[in-house]
Amino acid sequence: MSAKTVRLFAMSALLIAGTASAETIPSTESVTVMGSREAYHTFSRNFATPTQISGKMARWERHLCPVVVGQNEHYAAFITQHIKYVALAAGAPVAVEPSCKPNIEIVFTTSPQGLMDWVRQKHPDFLGYHDNSLQADRLASVTHPIQAWYTTATLDLRGNMQVDGARTSGPGMEIVYLCNPGTPGMICTMHLSDAHAASVTGMRLGDGQRSTLYHVLIIVDPTQLQDYGMGALSDYIAMLALTQVASLDACQKLSSIVNMLAKDCDQKSDALTSNDAAYLHALYRMSPQMNLGAQRDQVAYGMEQDLIGH
Repeated sequence: MSAKTVRLFAMSALLIAGTASAETIPSTESVTVMGSREAYHTFSRNFATPTQISGKMARWERHLCPVVVGQNEHYAAFITQHIKYVALAAGAPVAVEPSCKPNIEIVFTTSPQGLMDWVRQKHPDFLGYHDNSLQADRLASVTHPIQAWYTTATLDLRGNMQVDGARTSGPGMEIVYLCNPGTPGMICTMHLSDAHAASVTGMRLGDGQRSTLYHVLIIVDPTQLQDYGMGALSDYIAMLALTQVASLDACQKLSSIVNMLAKDCDQKSDALTSNDAAYLHALYRMSPQMNLGAQRDQVAYGMEQDLIGH
């Protein structure tokens, strides 16, 4: 476990004053609203948000390793194993080593804003991509009883990874160019500190780069979730852990677990639906190097194949 993770756990422990309901309530079977081909395309367009650097849909390319803080050992293990189960069913890579380095951290705390204020001050990279302090302040604001913060990264053709951020962290590059094209021999050198090179293609449908989830922080305030069982909460958390959801307020037209906490939504569900399972399965089958439009088309087609068949 990294030192940063240990510090986060230590800080969160100081802010935890309670836990969620002690009774495990299994997920109830939900009625899934089946959609048309257009409905699946709408779902794939609206559900996930593209990353800031590559503009593509992010998913786990590295082995995911969830850990839960602020719950007793029994419920922590239940949530952790449930995330792994949903991930394996979707085709996501899952770490099997007991000592794996956590990259999905779920913290139950009754002081979520206090924790995020600390994260904003000490580890702003956990907030996700931001260009300036004002954006970081907005990102650190807690607005939902369950909320996720995503750190993403970009992989090139050779598998070289760069964590997405406003500043690069490469070794630097030197560019040689003609200072004055009209004067032979006038050669200048420009040094770009922290720059890095990336291997890409010139393909129209994809440049060879792909987006990956690098770290996900999920904060849960149990004081606002007393009407929900552990099964429903685990399903909701699993969905946030496996895909970067565009909005927790939007009501998806197809029934989905993310509608559970959305206001004025008539497609609520307290369990993962067939739509959710088909979306995750399609997300982890799509071509990660394709552009956003092609990715969304592949996800929509994958959902159609899973839910309607050939």
